[in-house]
Amino acid sequence: MHELDPISKDYRVNIFLRQKWNDPRLAYSKYPDSSLDLDPSMLDSIWKPDLFFANEKGANFHDVTTDNKLLRIFKDGTVLYSIRLTLILSCPMDLKNFPMDSQTCTMQLESFGYTMNDLVFEWLENGAVQVSEGLTLPQFIMREEKELGYCTKHYNTGKFTCIEVKFHLERQMGYYLIQMYIPSLLIVILSWVSFWINMDAAPARVALGITTVLTMTTQSSGSRASLPKVSYVKAIDIWMAVCLLFVFAALLEYAGVNFVSRQQKEFLRLRRRQRRNHKEEEGRFNLAGYNMSQCMPTKDGSAVKNAVPAPNPQRSTPKDIDAMRKKFVDRAKRIDTISRAAFPLAFLIFNVFYWITYKIIRHEDVHKQ
Repeated sequence: MHELDPISKDYRVNIFLRQKWNDPRLAYSKYPDSSLDLDPSMLDSIWKPDLFFANEKGANFHDVTTDNKLLRIFKDGTVLYSIRLTLILSCPMDLKNFPMDSQTCTMQLESFGYTMNDLVFEWLENGAVQVSEGLTLPQFIMREEKELGYCTKHYNTGKFTCIEVKFHLERQMGYYLIQMYIPSLLIVILSWVSFWINMDAAPARVALGITTVLTMTTQSSGSRASLPKVSYVKAIDIWMAVCLLFVFAALLEYAGVNFVSRQQKEFLRLRRRQRRNHKEEEGRFNLAGYNMSQCMPTKDGSAVKNAVPAPNPQRSTPKDIDAMRKKFVDRAKRIDTISRAAFPLAFLIFNVFYWITYKIIRHEDVHKQ
């Protein structure tokens, strides 16, 4: 067996197909040998089952250096027919738990034209399916147990015999752990470095945040490139989406810190605007009072010499400005301090739920099925 292809959802296998049936017309007693090996060209002269692979997508024979076929006839008319084939068989896959999934691939052998009234397939009682020793697959481990069963097909032309074998394969996630999980984990941790960088170093923090977001986006796209486009969410999709969310949240965190730290400047700018408006109003008031004092005499004939000045607005002293600035800066620093603990803690909680769900709970559900 060769590697499974998750995109085309099939697997390639090299098999020796051995069929045995009894044809009394071929029984003999004149020759002393218990069996006769005939040339494969004799296959066209005898009856043989019309077997085909129901889930086959492609196949080819082997003829190097000669046709890889064997035809043997025993004295009682039992015929042994062996042939070497390379098959591409379909294997529908459920990738919801990818890359911690287990797949079951089947091989179905069915009669093409003979109904069950004429032909019935049966598995050999002992050693019906044998797997070559030392078989290794790059990403899967094949379990020792193989299910042998029947898959009788009912068509409008009749009932046809069918047998099947199921291979249980469990994916090894070492490749995906090294290529996807660990790099994305490091990128998320790298995004937390910005919490320890001075909030005044805007170029450094913004560059770090944007770089981690773009790297995480590229990593997420690469994880989907080697997988089929399915409508449901896979385990690795959830991991990549959450990692991207944490990285993006770290970038937004600095935007919030920067906004809070600049509030004291906005506050001082507002105070200066209010003070300027107050001065303008005071000047208008004094001018109006002076004109009225010249035009309107009092009862005793004396004129008003001085108008009543408006109260001066309270000015901010340098000490008040420093205290105000320190208040907003401390508030922004507190956000960074909280983020240093909140982000790793939230990511740790996510990891606990993620790995328990996919490695224990769903893994057990798959084995029960």
